[in-house]
Amino acid sequence: MRAFLSSFLLTFSVLLPATGNAQDEPGTVRVEQPWARASIGTARPAAAYLTVINEGEDPVRIVGFETPVAEQTEPHRTVAENGMMRMQAAGALEVPAGERMVFEPGGLHLMLMDLAEPLEEGESFPLSVRFAVDAPITVTVPILGVGAQGPEADE
Repeated sequence: MRAFLSSFLLTFSVLLPATGNAQDEPGTVRVEQPWARASIGTARPAAAYLTVINEGEDPVRIVGFETPVAEQTEPHRTVAENGMMRMQAAGALEVPAGERMVFEPGGLHLMLMDLAEPLEEGESFPLSVRFAVDAPITVTVPILGVGAQGPEADE
């Protein structure tokens, strides 16, 4: 039942407009340059990265992320504490008007936990970004190599 519900929600979100908001100003929020690293099996979490761009005049609050490849998809930050690097939940995410929020290695990123199957280099998966007011945006996330640092500049 849970798999059916996830599939239904993902399918429904794909049918919604790719951008837009409650004020009917399409194109004010965009998601660009999504990518993920290949995983080592399913026992360990994987990571995904992207950029959320807010071209509107009001802040945009991100309320969640969904993908069928992981049971949980949560934003985390890499932080230094007592000389050690660790990850912590990012909490509430808000993209100020006219700004962008970059999810990248060593900083803000998405943890893909409880993977349904390994993420294989060369494949891709859908990822939906949900907003408090704006319609969800679903993007296709290409899977790069285990040690990738980002998509190639010419892609």
